[in-house]
Amino acid sequence: MALAKNKKAYFNYEILETYEAGIELFGFEVKSVRAGNVRLEGARVIIRGGEAFLVGATIPPYQPSNTPKDYEPDRTRRLLLHKKELSYLAGKEHERGLTLVPIRVYNKVRKIKLQFGVARGKKKFDKREVIKQRESKRKISRELKKF
Repeated sequence: MALAKNKKAYFNYEILETYEAGIELFGFEVKSVRAGNVRLEGARVIIRGGEAFLVGATIPPYQPSNTPKDYEPDRTRRLLLHKKELSYLAGKEHERGLTLVPIRVYNKVRKIKLQFGVARGKKKFDKREVIKQRESKRKISRELKKF
């Protein structure tokens, strides 16, 4: 069950590979995530110093009155990956035109997981082509409904 999705990820990027990682969260952040209070728009995954981090994701407090005063909803969160995956992804991140984009946050056996992908950005004409295909499918389905 997906707790949050990055709806624009598949529109703005061509996803080449997907990976799964655990997220290091505080207890009150876990409650907020399970309630569905996560925004992945504009977020990305970076690899620095042999560790992966989720940057730009917003997790607002579950109960604002019970959270610590110095809590930052946009803070950088560490991702839990194997060393082989980290070294491979570090190489992919430094390749020209590739980026690591979060796709969705979900539950997996009482754990909060992040699915992210190695992605290449789409050009404007690619996006226009996707919109044209979507419109033609809608038009065909409307015509078929009439019969």
